[in-house]
Amino acid sequence: MHYEAIVIGVSSGGMNALKIIFSALPVDFNIPIIIVQHIGAHSDSQWIKLLNEKSHLDIKEADEKEKIEKGKIYIAPPNYHLLIEKDKTFSLTIDERVNFARPSIDVLFESAAEAYKNKLIGMVLTGSNNDGTKGIKQIKECGGLAIIQDPKTAESAYMPKSAIAAIEPDYILSLENIVELLIKMDKQKE
Repeated sequence: MHYEAIVIGVSSGGMNALKIIFSALPVDFNIPIIIVQHIGAHSDSQWIKLLNEKSHLDIKEADEKEKIEKGKIYIAPPNYHLLIEKDKTFSLTIDERVNFARPSIDVLFESAAEAYKNKLIGMVLTGSNNDGTKGIKQIKECGGLAIIQDPKTAESAYMPKSAIAAIEPDYILSLENIVELLIKMDKQKE
């Protein structure tokens, strides 16, 4: 199966998890990655700069109406929900918080599932609430692939456990094994 996008939901402990993943992805990794990391409403982009220093790929905040490109990593800006439109562009909203969060993982995952159907990989990583659970369920219902961080390896196990309780994941893996799997999937053309 050739996948067209990866969505990642992460909360507490996320910075360390993302550093591990991004530092291990090769420069020729093609599948675009879109992330919701729970952050404060007034966070600056300093943490994205830190991630960029660890990554071989370009990491940036997603912009309104921006077209999603191969080989790029996009992060939801603080205090905006990030949605993916059917034409594979971003939409930003300041709608009500979902699961006490804006940006919300569920909002990203549900819109991505509609846009990409079975060509989507959804990942729930470390976090201390259940945001992402409804969204990963929607990804599975649309034929996408669900990868959950092994709760035993997560800095905060609540979010992965919540996702595992709601669906039958395709994979439950450590971060290092997730990276190996993503690299293998990126090389698959059909």
